[in-house]
Order: sequence, then structure tokens, then C-alpha cells
Amino acid sequence: MCLFALALLLLAAGAGAAGEAPDAFSLNQRIGRGINIGNALEAPAEGEWGVTIKEEYFDVIKRAGFNSVRIAVCWSAHARTGKSYTIDAHFFKRTDEVITQALARGFVVILTMHHYNELYADPAGHQERFLALWRQIAARYKGYPATLAFEPLNEPHDRLGAAGWNRLIKELLPVIRESNPTRTLLLGPVNYNDIQQLNALELPGGDRHLIVSIHYYLPYEFTHQGAHWQPGSEAWLGRTWTGSDAEKEAIQTHFANAATWAKANNRPVCISEFGANRKADMDSRARWTKCVADTAITQGFSFTYWDFCADYFGLYDPQRKAWRQELLGAVLPPGKTSIE
Repeated sequence: MCLFALALLLLAAGAGAAGEAPDAFSLNQRIGRGINIGNALEAPAEGEWGVTIKEEYFDVIKRAGFNSVRIAVCWSAHARTGKSYTIDAHFFKRTDEVITQALARGFVVILTMHHYNELYADPAGHQERFLALWRQIAARYKGYPATLAFEPLNEPHDRLGAAGWNRLIKELLPVIRESNPTRTLLLGPVNYNDIQQLNALELPGGDRHLIVSIHYYLPYEFTHQGAHWQPGSEAWLGRTWTGSDAEKEAIQTHFANAATWAKANNRPVCISEFGANRKADMDSRARWTKCVADTAITQGFSFTYWDFCADYFGLYDPQRKAWRQELLGAVLPPGKTSIE
């Protein structure tokens, strides 16, 4: 999209991140049923992990009936490690392009920071760089519509435990709020946004422009069976999910507990990642996915399914240019989907 078209988009959006920004609960409702676009800007170089984002993908996602897209980005792979910590101008421009294409279709867009592995391993050593990256990102997009949300860090884990993450949040928020005082941010608990770590998450009570981001892949032995990045997962091959009362109750209990926490803390919740990979049988995948999606909506949560077209979890087959209908029907209600 040309710069003129971008300017028209921003004008049409009104004040954007200024005083007319929706509250976090309203924006979370607009996130609704969404989808991730991963393995593209998240990879060391776009295309290296098998996905290059095409503008037509946003039309495909829109026609299917999704409300939002979560764009996974590995900023740390495209920034200097010296004291300036400057983000590469070409990478910024490419990210601008992708965000604008999504916003132009009316999506709520969640912009993440994925795979900052050095920060997870050495939080103190990389805090300065992490904050510098977000100072640049926030300044870059301060004039964008309020339908662009930031997710400052995907899946805090490793040596970034709860106490360290809570401290880092307190350092991070003033950096972003300097240029984006009312921009909606998504922040989640440690141990890979673990739903069972919510009680350890501390959010500043005075900042009401926050959505809590949870990832849900339980039971892990089912959703990650045979996943090459998960040691020992070959032993899980053949695990099924039948939709028994006990299996459903486990998911419902986790989500009910999260809803109790959310009500007590007055925070909206987005299940920003969930999915079962292709090594599981399709019937089990569809049953599990529908149960997670339906339970999320029942509890008043939004969600963004992982993921659009990447190899292991993809909802869409880019070679056939077709949705995997069993999975699409699991995440979108009957009558909302339009067949591609």
C-alpha cells in the first residue's frame, strides 16, 4: 500500500491512539475470533521458515470471517546489538507494509515481539536493549489507529521468571506510554504465557489499557506430539483427544479459573495462542480446537488461533489455496465461514 493510502487509512481511523481510544474490554471484544500469522516476520528472515506474507492472505482471512490478526515479529533479529540498538530500516518498512495491509481490511492487529531468546536467558543483560527496541517501535506506530495493539513480549520463560517479568513490566510501561499513552497492550504470565501462572502476574492497577494474553496447549502431550522442536515428543505420537467429559472438564476448569482471576483483577483476557499440530489425527484436532474456542467465547475471552498457514499448525493450506475445513469450522461458528 502506498504512503498516500496509508495516510487515508489513518485519517479514516480518527484520532487513533489519542483520546478516542477504546477501552481494553471493548477492543478485546473486537479481537473476537482471530488468527496468528507466524513463521514469517517471526523467522530470522521472512520466508526462511516457509512463510512469506502475501497481501492476498488478508483477503482470505477476512472472507473466512475472522475479526483480528496477531502478527508475530522477531525484532531482536533485525536490530543492532551496539548501544544504539537501532532497528533495521528495511525491516521496519516491511513491517509497516504488513500492518497497513491488515488494518486496511478492518482487522484489529496485535503486533508482538517473538523469540527474544537472549532476553529470556539473560534478562538483566538485555533489559536495556529490550526497552530501546520498544521505544523505537512505540514511536514508529504512535499515530496508527487504536485498532493496532502491542504485545511487548511473547512467552516469557527460562531465566525470566515471575519476579523478574513483573519488574520488567514496570520498566517497560513508561517507555511505551511516553508515546502511546492509551495504546492497548497485551501482557501475559511467565512459563510461556501459562494459564496456570496467572496468580503470579502483577499488572499496574492504574493502567487500564491492558489485555491479559494466555497461551493454551494442554494437554501438551497431545498438541505437541511429534513436534521436532520438543525433545521426547516422538513418544507421544498417537495421542488422541476424544472429547470425553473428563477431557472437556480439564479445559473448562482452567478457563473458569482464569475467568475468576480476570474478574477479581478487572482485566479482559485473550487466548492469543492455541492449536494442535498436524502429527495428531484430524478428528482429535478438530474436537480439541472447538472445545478450546467455544470455552473461550463462553467465558467472554477473545482468541487468536495459532496459526494461519505455517507447516505444523496451519489452518490454511497455501499450496492448495484452501482452508482445512475441519479446523476452520472448529474456530468459527456455523454460518460465519465462507469456503475458500
